[in-house]
Amino acid sequence: MKKKLSIVDIAKQLEISTTTVSFILNGRAKEKRISDELVERVLKFVEEVGYKPNVLARSLRTGKSNIIGLLVENIANPFFANIARRIEENAYKNGYKIIYSSTENDTDKTREILRIFRERHVDGYIIAPPEGIEEELTSLIKSGAPVVMFDRFLHQVAGADYVGIDGANSIYNGMKHLVDRGYRHIAFVTLDSLQSQMQERLQGYERAIGEFDINEYIKEIAYNQAEESIVRHITSFLKRKKELDAVIFATNYLGISGLKAIKSLELRIPDDLGVLVFDDHDLFELHSPSITSIGQPLQDISEKVIALLLEKLNSSPHIREPEYLTLSTALVIRDSTMAKSGSKS
Repeated sequence: MKKKLSIVDIAKQLEISTTTVSFILNGRAKEKRISDELVERVLKFVEEVGYKPNVLARSLRTGKSNIIGLLVENIANPFFANIARRIEENAYKNGYKIIYSSTENDTDKTREILRIFRERHVDGYIIAPPEGIEEELTSLIKSGAPVVMFDRFLHQVAGADYVGIDGANSIYNGMKHLVDRGYRHIAFVTLDSLQSQMQERLQGYERAIGEFDINEYIKEIAYNQAEESIVRHITSFLKRKKELDAVIFATNYLGISGLKAIKSLELRIPDDLGVLVFDDHDLFELHSPSITSIGQPLQDISEKVIALLLEKLNSSPHIREPEYLTLSTALVIRDSTMAKSGSKS
C-alpha cells in the first residue's frame, strides 16, 4: 500500500522547511513574503504527487475546518433536499463545505451524528432537531459552537438561532379557504408528534374549528412507518368518517399517502372530498386534479439559515443575542378545493 505523503515528506523532497510548505498550502505565502517562484514550485509538486491535506490536522492547527454540519429529518424528503441544496450552494460561495445526515427523528442516532461531527471539528451546526437532544445542543452552544435550528424549535435550548415558518396561521388560512368554499366537515391528518412545527399546525386547525363552529376530525399517525401502513391508516379513517367533505394533510408525504388512500376508495376530488396539503410538491401540480397546497419559502429559509450561521462564524462567541425568524407561507390554490355548489366563493 502506497504511503500517503505528508507536509514533512514534501518539505524533504523540495529541501525547504515544513513551515514554508504549510504557509504556502494555507494561502499565507504573501503574508510571509515567500517568493512567487517557490510558491509555484511547491504547488506544482503538490499537484504532481496528488497531495491531499489532512483536514482534521489542519483544523487542529488553525481552529477551523471550514466544514458545516447539517442534520435534517430525512434528506430524501423534497423539503429538506431543496433546503440542503440551497444551503450547500450558499455555504460553498463563502468558503465552506457541508456534511449532512438524516436523523429520522431518532434521538440516539442524532446524538451519535453530533458526536461524529464534533470529532470532525465542524465549525457550525444547522439542524432540524428531533426531541430529546436538548442537553447535547446546550453543550455545543456552551462550548462556543454556532448552532442554527430550523423547521422546528426546542424551547429548552437557549442561545441557538432559529428560522421557521408560521405553521399555525398557515393551517388556519387553509381552513378558512375551505370553509369559504363551502366545506364543513374537514379532517386534519397529522403526525403523532410533540415537535414544535407539528404542534403549531395542529393549533391552527383547532383555532379554526373553534372560530368557524364546525366539528373536529383529527387523525394522528406515527412517524416511523412504511408508506403502505400509512395508506392503510388513512384509508381506514376515511372509511369510518363518511361524512367528511374535505381533508388537510399536515405534511407532503402524508398528502401523497392520502392521495393513494383516496384513489383506493374511488373517491373523486373535489366532488367527494376536497384536499389541501401542507408543503407543496411537484406532484401536487401535476396530479389530476391538481392539489391545493401551502407552499413554504424554501429560498428564504435556506438563505436566512446560512446567513445567521455565517454571521456567528465570523463573530466572537456570545457576542450577540440569538435571532428567531418566522416566515410566511403561500396558499397555492388549485383544483382540489373548488367551491362547493351553493357556497359564496
